[in-house]
Amino acid sequence: MKTAQDVISADLDYICGNLQSEFSQMSGKKLLIVGGAGFLGYYLVQSILHWNQISGKDPIHLTVFDNYIRGVPEWLTNLKGNPNLILAKHDITHPLPDDMDDFQYIIHAASIASPIFYRKYPIETMDANVNGLRSLLEYAKQQQEKGKPLDGFLFYSTSEIYGDPTPENIPTPETYRGNVSCTGPRACYDESKRYGETLCVNFAEQYNLPIKIARPFNNYGPGLKITDRRVLPDFARDVLAGRDIIMLSDGSPTRTFCYIADAIVGYYKILVVGRQGEAYNIGIETPEISMATLAERVVELSRELFGYQGQVIRKVSEDKAYLVDNPNRRCPIITKARNDLGYDPCISVDEGLRRALIWYQDNQVAEDA
Repeated sequence: MKTAQDVISADLDYICGNLQSEFSQMSGKKLLIVGGAGFLGYYLVQSILHWNQISGKDPIHLTVFDNYIRGVPEWLTNLKGNPNLILAKHDITHPLPDDMDDFQYIIHAASIASPIFYRKYPIETMDANVNGLRSLLEYAKQQQEKGKPLDGFLFYSTSEIYGDPTPENIPTPETYRGNVSCTGPRACYDESKRYGETLCVNFAEQYNLPIKIARPFNNYGPGLKITDRRVLPDFARDVLAGRDIIMLSDGSPTRTFCYIADAIVGYYKILVVGRQGEAYNIGIETPEISMATLAERVVELSRELFGYQGQVIRKVSEDKAYLVDNPNRRCPIITKARNDLGYDPCISVDEGLRRALIWYQDNQVAEDA
């Protein structure tokens, strides 16, 4: 049976194979990833270092900022000593370091993204998405003024900015303006991302900066810790503990699930070739499946992989706000990303779930996300 390392190796080859042009353009330049110790950072970081190793070209010089509030994760610790990687402890809600390097590319991925945790830390979530972003945008402006302009700046927004779209706006294009509560339990995340987009668009227009925006649709896979409290890690934790899967809803909400290797390809394409001041949906268009169907697929794959004997049990969460403002459907239109970026996600849901479950089997212990 395959191991987590087999999955990671295959994913990194896939990512680098689909980003040869983009990574070649970044060759010899400096990239800053803010929030690089998180879920998205897992492959954002490792794919760059993998490309450096296999390409034979001038390396991309990578710096990671993170507040490491839960310590430096083991996967990142294992990369220490790489000559093209600098790990720096920095909280993006604080002023930027005085000795900031001259970066050509910046990715802002520093934000809590799990509903359980951003509801626990709403102010910190807003600060990262607004004040932290503003600091980085001011840095980009200053670099422009010093004659050292950036080649690309990527802000991670979210598909949550669409809220709970009206039926005629599903599947959802980038032009949809959203149906979002500004005071509900998810508002700290949704509204700070929306305002973050407004900041990005205006800095791009006002100062002619190469700022682009990603709107992820339900990414999953390696790097998404088993303690994250989103749906798939919760299912995996139940499976690997030999328990029944507990589903805290009626199972009817639907989503399209995009495997992380496909998503990372999309994000780097936005950074390098996306249009200035534009937002892009990154996800898959089909299949749109219910939480109940997802749970059943996890059960079937787990029986095949691990001999799992459990079943799906429906319960009601003790947290009364658990499903408040939770969209009933979420499904993107990705025509813009296909046309502008050449984005073409290819990993099926069943294959992605298989890889994710194998990875979770070898990563069952993690601090709270």
